[in-house]
Amino acid sequence: MKVVTHSGDFHADEVLAVATLSLFYGRENLLIIRSRDPEVIAAADSAVDVGYVYDPARLRFDHHQEGGAGTHENGIPYSSFGLVWKEYGERLSGSVEAARVIEEKVAYPIDAADNAIEVFTQVRSDAFPYLFHNMVSALRPTWKESFEGIRTFDQGFFEALSIAEHILRREITIAAHLQEGLSHISAAYETSPDRRILLIDGDYPVDSVAHKYPEVLFVVKPDKQNTDIWKVRTVRENLHSFMNRKDLPAAWAGKTYDALREITGVTDAVYCHTKRFIATARSKEGALELAHIATEHP
Repeated sequence: MKVVTHSGDFHADEVLAVATLSLFYGRENLLIIRSRDPEVIAAADSAVDVGYVYDPARLRFDHHQEGGAGTHENGIPYSSFGLVWKEYGERLSGSVEAARVIEEKVAYPIDAADNAIEVFTQVRSDAFPYLFHNMVSALRPTWKESFEGIRTFDQGFFEALSIAEHILRREITIAAHLQEGLSHISAAYETSPDRRILLIDGDYPVDSVAHKYPEVLFVVKPDKQNTDIWKVRTVRENLHSFMNRKDLPAAWAGKTYDALREITGVTDAVYCHTKRFIATARSKEGALELAHIATEHP
């Protein structure tokens, strides 16, 4: 299968778009060509981010034509990655739900950036997020490498493609396992005698879905690394915030063992983080007791 994307500089959207095709068809089955030659594009089985045509029936996935190629449900215009994911995402990830997770997590920000749409507000002027786009940019040749002929854009593109394949493969696995974990979390929530405390018996991805359960203040779960420890975790206001719905009591901050046990009355209490987002005990019952105390604390 001959896939053409544009030559010269490369960006996150077409790198991920081609990575999607590579995972779906198998890299060994693709001949990937970087060109802007109209005849080369016309002869390709698929054209990505080049050609000024969006026609999924003919495997044409460009968004540079007049009028663009439509928008996601939230209004963000599609780039080539979003267009390819729209066509292949469900089949590649195995479900509508997993495909949707990746659309929101990966395609939204990638497509927004490629269309020069800001998606976050800068809080500090001296520190900036290092994003997927920055990783892709780092693989482009510098002016000196280009001048001396020691690195090419094609070389950088294929390096970025290999990384993108790996990341996308991982995101597909994460999304699939997220859907499986949701069933465990939902069952725990529905059977909880106190909806403010969510007790789960495994290391399920609670942080990713806690926003769906607005009553939950604390999560009690086993520690994935220490089998004899149970944790009480705060729930953040949203996935991208460090603000908690409710902090653990201030008097617990930084306390360990005897000091924490004296304050709480929980005989197997072990530790409370100074930032008051996690506390631990030696048993599930101890962790639940800590959670109940924290819930009732003003």
